[in-house]
Amino acid sequence: MIEAQTVEFDPPSEAVTAPAQADSSTNTAVATRSEAEPPATSNQTAQIFSMIERLTLDTNVPIERAEQAFGFWQKVQAEQAKKAFTAAMIDCQAEMEPIRRDAENKQTKSKYATYAALDRAIRPIYTRHSFCVTHDTVPSPLPDHVRVLCFITHRDGHERVHTADMPCDGKGAKGGDVMTKTHAMGSAMSYGKRYTLGNGFNIATEADDDGNAASGKTDAGTNFISPAQVAELEKIAKDVNADVERFCKYGKVESLAHITIANFERAKKTLLMKQKPVGGAK
Repeated sequence: MIEAQTVEFDPPSEAVTAPAQADSSTNTAVATRSEAEPPATSNQTAQIFSMIERLTLDTNVPIERAEQAFGFWQKVQAEQAKKAFTAAMIDCQAEMEPIRRDAENKQTKSKYATYAALDRAIRPIYTRHSFCVTHDTVPSPLPDHVRVLCFITHRDGHERVHTADMPCDGKGAKGGDVMTKTHAMGSAMSYGKRYTLGNGFNIATEADDDGNAASGKTDAGTNFISPAQVAELEKIAKDVNADVERFCKYGKVESLAHITIANFERAKKTLLMKQKPVGGAK
């Protein structure tokens, strides 16, 4: 090993034994060595690996030094990959728009964007920016749950994982059994994939208003009441001792917050009808 290193890095013995031509021989030897070597590569990775290889082969260098050099190189590579991931994610999200809610949950009477809708809208964008998406599941620490993992990986090697613990007990919104365990598991995985993919790229969803929101138009029939209006209805319900859950069920809405602006006055009037007349008259 040492002899190979001496031959590679030291001048030829002729340069040492010819004192009258020592300087010129030394220069010639260096020049000859440079010409014999392959051109320096511009690939930084190849250069660093070559350096680590020389450290490994040199018996005078402790193996720990080579391991430290390799660890440092890995750290630099990871930092560069992370920066590339962030830059690509910024460009990627700049092209992504809110996704239309294309399906309805009949249990909660609410709309949502399916995984297929998300995938159809954003896959061409994130693949163009060198991302790939994969999913997996692992046991969840929560009972009757499954943990869904979403791996967002960039071409340069950096990866980010998003998780969601989804219930798979087969219960519906009201606590009753609505599906088999097998169906529940599949449903939980589907929901988990949708949530983690949306979170991974910070995707917003919006109700299908036929493009009115994008054009600056609004429709009271497709917009929910404000928090102040929700608070007003809650106060009236409390004053008249109304059962909010039954009231929402009667109005076919998931909650007071899901009452549309167009139905606000009617909801308010319905609640006020339960108010007892002044003086206790029946």
